[in-house]
Amino acid sequence: KRGKKGDKGGKGLRHFSMKVCEKVQRKGVTSYNEVADELVAEFTDPRNMQSPVEQVGYDQKNIRRRVYDALNVLMAMNIISKEKKEIRWIGLPTNSAQEYQTLEAEKQRRMERIKHKTQQLQELILQQIAFKNLVQRNKDNEMKHGAPANNSAIQLPFIIVNTSKKTVIDCSISNDKDEYLFTFDNTFEIHDDIEVLKRMGMAFGMEKGQCTEEDLQKVVRMVPKALEPYVTG
Repeated sequence: KRGKKGDKGGKGLRHFSMKVCEKVQRKGVTSYNEVADELVAEFTDPRNMQSPVEQVGYDQKNIRRRVYDALNVLMAMNIISKEKKEIRWIGLPTNSAQEYQTLEAEKQRRMERIKHKTQQLQELILQQIAFKNLVQRNKDNEMKHGAPANNSAIQLPFIIVNTSKKTVIDCSISNDKDEYLFTFDNTFEIHDDIEVLKRMGMAFGMEKGQCTEEDLQKVVRMVPKALEPYVTG
């Protein structure tokens, strides 16, 4: 008898908890009286009764007590919160497997972002190394041969367009000389200043992973201390 009574009570509480949960979820913010009043009206409506036994089991006092118990259960599960008389919907607990998959997907996205940011940082380090090496080379040349002629120096930034000698190139220049339009009748390549400096060896071959131990020591001295791991890596 005790087992049957306990099962009936447990079933009743679960049933009311689901009803209360649906009410609070639908409203978002509500109160005990509002939920209890609606459920009293719903469960005491003769049209919803399936048998005389249900009419006895769902008296107003019993319904309000079960609503109160159900709210306590939902608060204990952190599905709802209560502050004074205000009851607020928080949300149903997520399935562990779903939560794991969501966290794994988020972890993968963040790992990809870190990888992308690391590649960007390494490219910026290569640029800094190439520029510093170029500056030092130019200083050494000036000490040996003096300053270069005005028409022999190339200012940064610059690009180089490479194509076949047989390619016909048509160039149009805007009146203010801010825009240049090139038309090629054959394939061509465009290289920016960093690519050119790398080909000149200004990055010590680091972009290819061919830096010697001696050059590596030079490179390490060119970057801030905090960036050394990215250089050696």
